[in-house]
Amino acid sequence: MSRARCLMVQGTGSGVGKSLLVTALCRILARAGHRVAPFKAQNMSLNAAVTRDGGEMGRAQASQAEAAGIEPTVDMNPILLKPEGDDCSQLVVRGRARGRVSWAAYRALVPGLRDEVAGALDRLRREHDVLVIEGAGSPAEINLRDDDLVNMPVARLTDAPVLLVGDIDRGGVFAALVGTLALLAPADRARVAGLVVNRFRGDAAILRPGLVELQALTRVPVLGVVPWLADHGLPAEDSLDLDGRGARGPRAHVEVAVVRLPRLANFDDFDWLGAEPGVAVRFVTAPEAVEGADLVVLPGSKSTIADLHWLRERGLDRAIHRAFAAGRVVLGVCGGYQMLGRAVHDPDGVEAPPGSVAGLDLLPVVTSFAAAKTTVPVRARVLTADGPLDAARGALVEAFEIHAGRTIADPGARRPFSIVERGGCPAEEPEGAVGRDGAVLGTYLHGMLASAALRRALLGHVVARAGRAALPGWGVAAPPATRYDRLADAVAATLDLPAIARLAGLAL
Repeated sequence: MSRARCLMVQGTGSGVGKSLLVTALCRILARAGHRVAPFKAQNMSLNAAVTRDGGEMGRAQASQAEAAGIEPTVDMNPILLKPEGDDCSQLVVRGRARGRVSWAAYRALVPGLRDEVAGALDRLRREHDVLVIEGAGSPAEINLRDDDLVNMPVARLTDAPVLLVGDIDRGGVFAALVGTLALLAPADRARVAGLVVNRFRGDAAILRPGLVELQALTRVPVLGVVPWLADHGLPAEDSLDLDGRGARGPRAHVEVAVVRLPRLANFDDFDWLGAEPGVAVRFVTAPEAVEGADLVVLPGSKSTIADLHWLRERGLDRAIHRAFAAGRVVLGVCGGYQMLGRAVHDPDGVEAPPGSVAGLDLLPVVTSFAAAKTTVPVRARVLTADGPLDAARGALVEAFEIHAGRTIADPGARRPFSIVERGGCPAEEPEGAVGRDGAVLGTYLHGMLASAALRRALLGHVVARAGRAALPGWGVAAPPATRYDRLADAVAATLDLPAIARLAGLAL
């Protein structure tokens, strides 16, 4: 059986646009008739997705699989690290959580994890024509070279040519590209077959003298200058990508304030709202930034209890209560849902030293953590009446759950948000909670706002409470396929695709 050819995208650092370029290349190659799959050996991210069989993987790789027109599998991201603090992360291997590890403990596991990476690659290469492989951070992190699982070791394992990407918007792109190459071992440096300058604004002719000198210095061809693509619609992999999204601009028709928790998870849940006309989504960390928001969101968190303490230290708990008292809508998703309840218990020390902490007491629910983690795709039917999603009653929603806690509601006080079918099982269970006043909603359902019916209902309810009219364009955002095609077209116009295809032995 033939094995897939491979092409790898590495970067001069984190957040330089590797994920975006891999996504675009997956779409470009798929449209050319190739059976293409993405791959990233190790991802460190709190933005996760759930596969059809309940495995957990990086959200970026799930999006890349969608761009390639295939079902995401955990082999596309066999190792996922979900940071829980400065010195520890939850380790997820082939979709299943294996516990919390420090850096020292993780290093001891590296030999076995190399086998997991090789196995995942072998399976993918037997099922596809080509893999587009993404690196992580920089291959020139010389202090981490011996334990690297994701950059040059993967390029060597697959004999993949490497495109090295630098971000010119940050400044210093020429030094970053030259310096990265200078720090690579000679054999690894020889694998770098092309350079790409990403996120350029303005007239590309201005760059020409620098590109000529860059090629002369490195003897590596520049295979593209990709422009700044502000509206690509792809999920961010790293919360660093949220920098600058908290600044207040001109007043929008709907102002959404998402609390930027220190351990913020699955923050792309709200990209669907931000794509709607007249809606501004801002990630905020100060109480005054909550003031004036029409919708206040408590998002997911990898460490609910620690982030609840942070919320109180900042005075954001009082700001949320003031928003509620003023009649504005409050939405909690996953960890945010847990925070909105009466209490969070952690008797076994799953997230923190054993104990309990009071919640914000805006929903009649109590959460208890347990070691077992829920990662499951769900199909939900909206139930709520006289609440934020009343206009979407009966709508069917595809979503997923990722959480460690189990949330129990007060039977006499709770109104469930929806009835869900988990993991394809026909049994239906109530999920989430809506406050009696219709202003507070909590749910475990990640991805629910991809539903046009839900977005229309939620935004319509928000503006109605504020005494404003709904906008007619809500709920008609471009489907994912259209967004991927737009991205592929924009990137293809700026890359030397024939040269890139030749590197991987492909035809376009």
